[in-house]
Amino acid sequence: MTDVGNSRELVLDILIEILEKGGPSHVALRQALGKYQYLSKQDRAFITRVTEGTLEYLIQIDYILDSCSKTPVAKMKPVIRNILRMSVYQILYLDRIPDSAACNEAVKLAGKRHFQGLKGFVNGILRRISREKEKITESLPGLSVRLSAPEWLTAMWNEELGKERTEEILKAFLRERPVTVRCNESLAGREEILKSLESQGVTCHALPSLPGVLELSGYDYLESLEAFQQGWIQVQDTSSVLAGLAAAPKKGSFVLDVCAAPGGKSIHAADLLAGTGMVEARDITEKKAALIEENVYRCGFSNIRTKVWDALVPDESVMGKADVVLADLPCSGLGIIGKKPDIKLRMTKESADSLASLQREILSVVWQYVKPGGILVYSTCTIHKAENQENAAWFLEHFPFVPVDLTDRIGAFVQPENLADRIGAYVQPESLLTDSLKEGWVQLLPGYGPWDGFFFSVMQRKE
Repeated sequence: MTDVGNSRELVLDILIEILEKGGPSHVALRQALGKYQYLSKQDRAFITRVTEGTLEYLIQIDYILDSCSKTPVAKMKPVIRNILRMSVYQILYLDRIPDSAACNEAVKLAGKRHFQGLKGFVNGILRRISREKEKITESLPGLSVRLSAPEWLTAMWNEELGKERTEEILKAFLRERPVTVRCNESLAGREEILKSLESQGVTCHALPSLPGVLELSGYDYLESLEAFQQGWIQVQDTSSVLAGLAAAPKKGSFVLDVCAAPGGKSIHAADLLAGTGMVEARDITEKKAALIEENVYRCGFSNIRTKVWDALVPDESVMGKADVVLADLPCSGLGIIGKKPDIKLRMTKESADSLASLQREILSVVWQYVKPGGILVYSTCTIHKAENQENAAWFLEHFPFVPVDLTDRIGAFVQPENLADRIGAYVQPESLLTDSLKEGWVQLLPGYGPWDGFFFSVMQRKE
């Protein structure tokens, strides 16, 4: 066990990398944990929880700090504001950490970082929040502050989805969820995979309607698991798995994935093809292609190839040749805030709308790769009608495609009764999903099932 003060120093450095230098949260955290692999499992869990928790509750934390300090958060020294942020999170949300410890360690950390003159400032604010935390949390105003979401996002979802669904989504983002993996069952049987994982102390939960998908908890490093090293499992959210099943590629098919990194959907397609056909996984840079190749090499599929290609540039060599085109396009990422909480701190309504325009540009190119009678799957990991339902409707109006009825393809997977073993964990979907299946699209919402916020529309090119 290392000195807990050192763990807090690492949290501070990670937060500065993310919040002051603009580094992506998942990358900054992964790099830090990779660099300090000698830390105990307990220390790494603490670092992960405090980093992610501070980002998840940042909007609320900054509101509280502004209420308790004469110096606004925006005008504080970067080191000091991030010491305060991570300490407020511990005081409010980590019951196993005594408030006094959080305060004392924050003061020590300010001194270590050469802010001796501000130790009293840090101590005063944190002691006040500790004394008044019940009063502070009970008096938080509005959905945006209470559930730590940008006001523009709350307003947009209130309008598009209604207040009740908006609140449920925001609550779901703040709940911890296990890591979800998909079993590559053409490489190893599910029982063999389960046996391997359980032998290494991993707790596995199989979803009843999607037995090839497992929720994992209780492990330290995913990369240390035999099942991962052998390529038997691939990290992939349930929502993404459903999109692959909705595509339903037939054996021997040519599948083209136009924005494929890090390769989850491509590998799923290769697994569904069971060694037949070919999947071509493309992305815009060598770096992204290398990410795909790393996963493909680990899994050992021979029916995947990678290619560096800009999806906005037409490619005459594949015009009208693909049985299935997967178009999981760049999007605002508002459906995966639970996994990447810094998205809500960076994204704006204007940026989300501009991404909707980019998606239309790409769709205007890649539809040409689908052969007559072939399938196009348009998907995003967001919850935003302009990027999702409106883009799908626009596409069907302008190009020679018709929607595919998804009832038989995935209907059974999204029925409330198939989530029965998780009663209480999710709000029942009611007609949220089934109404749209016949129209060929699905908008999945966090809190309404074991999935991220995700949209996909399946369309067939006219003969």
